[in-house]
Amino acid sequence: MQNPLLDLPLFEDSHRKLAADLESFARNDLADIAGSDCHEGSKLDATCREIVARLGAAGFLTASCLVKEGDRFDVRRLCLSREILARHDGLFDFAFAMQGLGTGPISLFGSNAQRQKYLPPVVAGQQLPAFALSEPGAGSDVGAMTTTATRDGSGYRLNGAKTWISNGGIADQYVVFARAPGSTGAQGISAFIVEADTPGFSIAERIRVIAPHPLATIAMDDCLVPEAALIGAEGQGFAIAMQTLDVFRTTVGAAALGLGRRALDEALGRIHERQVFGKALKSFQITQSKIGEMALGLDASALLVYRAAWKKDMRSSDPITREAAMAKLFATETAQKVIDEAVQLFGGMGVVSDQPVEVLYREIRALRIYEGTSEIQKLVIAKDVMGAYSAGA
Repeated sequence: MQNPLLDLPLFEDSHRKLAADLESFARNDLADIAGSDCHEGSKLDATCREIVARLGAAGFLTASCLVKEGDRFDVRRLCLSREILARHDGLFDFAFAMQGLGTGPISLFGSNAQRQKYLPPVVAGQQLPAFALSEPGAGSDVGAMTTTATRDGSGYRLNGAKTWISNGGIADQYVVFARAPGSTGAQGISAFIVEADTPGFSIAERIRVIAPHPLATIAMDDCLVPEAALIGAEGQGFAIAMQTLDVFRTTVGAAALGLGRRALDEALGRIHERQVFGKALKSFQITQSKIGEMALGLDASALLVYRAAWKKDMRSSDPITREAAMAKLFATETAQKVIDEAVQLFGGMGVVSDQPVEVLYREIRALRIYEGTSEIQKLVIAKDVMGAYSAGA
């Protein structure tokens, strides 16, 4: 089912062309690697690299990085890409998204030398990046991170561990956030580019999750990086992380929207073919009520997602913290409900391993956690609303 909002003035002709081209590409050029059988065990890493290579060769990763100084992210393009890819396969979306998030700090704050070295291979689909912020004791509370970056001659010596790192174990380079010794809270945090073959850098553990994606815990033991690895300025790391997430958080909602739309498509097919008590499942009012609520929730999610994306594109200097939080929260929570209803409509078939709705059920769950949990998004929204009230807005 195509995005019903594409005809609205939220989008330009370039976005409509992208949607048509990427839909065709996903259906015709990625179909042979879609499905959970490609995502298990030793096939997982190779599948991710293959997806990225194909997207890069076809030119669909150009929106992921800001290679030229002065370029800006087209967040609507990122959202449309994630929605379409997620509807076809969760791993397609994951692979695409990480090319942008993993290099977001370099795109937004990197020097021209850093952009020219690291971004073209990512856009071409030849290298994979990773964003390493979370730690075993510092997830939502970024200020609790303990990884340190100590000045050592003309470089920095990194010590500590990061976990839940997407692309962990297969990335060619990692953006690692670490703090100056003795600093606390958000102060003293800086961002560094760490190449995977840097001495002292290692993969401590590969993490298996319910929807197979490459995740890992990484460790740094006296990992020495040159001064040229510093992104932006010392102490700017917290702002770099937050502004990167401000761009990409809305796209998480778009991915959830894609998963939800796929679930609705699957449910519609099921209710048209399934006979219950001598009648088509679609003929029951309780079924129609479920479908109506699913469609309503998805369209409302789409409006929130693309409102946030449009505002970021049109008014790039204005923060979209509230809009992005609303889009991410509502779209991910709604998609969870939509997919759960789809499983219910499938009955026993809905919980059979590797059935499309069962795969979707596992795929959606993490989106309510990463890049800011639903609980954190509620606090972000409340803070903004109450702040506006106090200011007399």
